[in-house]
Amino acid sequence: MPQFTYKAATSSGEVVEGVLEAADRQAVINHLKGQGHVPIRAEEKGGGFGLGQLLHLTPGIRRTGQRTVALLTRELATLLQAGLPLDRSLSVLRSLARAGSGRVLVERIQDQVRGGSSLADALKAHPEAFPSFYVGMVRGGEAGGNLEEVLAALADSLERSQTLRDNVQSALMYPLFVVAMAVISLIVLMTAVIPEFRPLFEGSGSELPLLTRIVIASSEFVGTFWWAMALGIVALLGLIARHNSNPKGRLRWDRWVLSLGFLGRLLLEVEVARMARTLGTLSKNGVNLLNALSMTIETVENRAVTEALEDVRLRLAKGEGLSRPMAESSIFPPLALQLIQVGEESGALDDMLLRVADIYDQEVQRSLQRMLSLLAPTITIVLGVVIAVIIGSMVSAILSAYDLPI
Repeated sequence: MPQFTYKAATSSGEVVEGVLEAADRQAVINHLKGQGHVPIRAEEKGGGFGLGQLLHLTPGIRRTGQRTVALLTRELATLLQAGLPLDRSLSVLRSLARAGSGRVLVERIQDQVRGGSSLADALKAHPEAFPSFYVGMVRGGEAGGNLEEVLAALADSLERSQTLRDNVQSALMYPLFVVAMAVISLIVLMTAVIPEFRPLFEGSGSELPLLTRIVIASSEFVGTFWWAMALGIVALLGLIARHNSNPKGRLRWDRWVLSLGFLGRLLLEVEVARMARTLGTLSKNGVNLLNALSMTIETVENRAVTEALEDVRLRLAKGEGLSRPMAESSIFPPLALQLIQVGEESGALDDMLLRVADIYDQEVQRSLQRMLSLLAPTITIVLGVVIAVIIGSMVSAILSAYDLPI
C-alpha cells in the first residue's frame, strides 16, 4: 500500500506528524479522526506540498502566490472548524512553516492579532498576499461570527480559480513547446544545413530554380542578419510592454485581444468565470452587491472587462440592477447574462453567479481541449510542409544542376 505523510492537530492543539500506510488519502483522514485528531494535511509520500513547504520555498512575502494563500486559508478554516481559537490556530500554522522568510507572513499576522487587531485588519496590512475581496469577506465573517465558514468558502473559491489557471497554463505548454521546436528546427535548417549546399550549386554552373534561389537567399539573410532579427523581436516586445504600461494603451490592447476570435472568446470565458465566482462568493457570504462588485473588479485582469464592470457598478449604485447594465455593455456572453437575470428575478443571484462560474469553468476546459486537438496537429503539418518545400527545392536543384532524371 502507498505511504502518506500527515500532519494533524491534537485536541490540546499540539501538532503531530508522521507516515502512515493506507489504501488512499481518505483512509488516512478517517484514521486520524478516529484517534481524535484534526487532519491538517495528508499527502502521498513524495508528492504534493503543504503550507509549510510552500511558505519555505517562497523567497519573500511579496511572492506569496494564490496557491499558498489557498492552502493557508484551507488549513486555517480546518483548525477553526475543529474548535481551536484563532491565536492557537495561527500558532499551528506557524509551526508548519520551516524557518525562513516564508514564516514571516504568518508571524506578522499573529503578532498583529495578539496586539489587538482583528484578523481582517492584520490581513489588510499585507495586500501583496490578500486582496481586498479576501479581507472584506474575512471582516464580514468576523462580524457575523461565522469566520470558519467564510474561510472555507474562500478556500473553495481560490482553489477553483487556481485550478482554472493551472489548466489553462498546462494546456498551453504543449503547443508552445511544439512552436518553439518548430522555430528551432527551421533556424537550424536555414543556418546550418542549406549553406552546405551552396558550394555544390556554384560548382555546377547551372541556373538554379526560382524556389531554390528564394530558399538560399532566405538562408543567407537569416545567417547574416540573425542578430537584427533578434533585436527586432526584443524591440517589438519592448514596444508592446511600453504601450501596455499606459492605461489607455493597455485598454486598447485588451480590447484587441478580446476581438481575436476563438482566443478572445476563451480569454473572456476565463474572466467571466473568475468574476462570477468572486462576486457570487462575496454575495453569498453577506457582502452587499455594490461592495462585492467593487471588490470583484480588482480581481479582473482584462482592462476592457474592468471598464465594462466599472460602468455596471456606477449604474448599480443608481438602482438599475446588475443584469441590464451588463447586457448593454455588449461584452459579456449571452448565456451568462440570461442566468444572471434569472438569478436577480428569483432572488437567488449569489447561487446563480456560482452556477455561471461552474458553467464557464467547464466551457474553458472544453475550449482548451478543442484548441489542443486542432492546434498541435496544425503546427506539425505546417512545419512538415515548410520543411518538405525546402528539402524539395534542394533536391530539385541538385537534379537539374547535374541533369539527373527526376
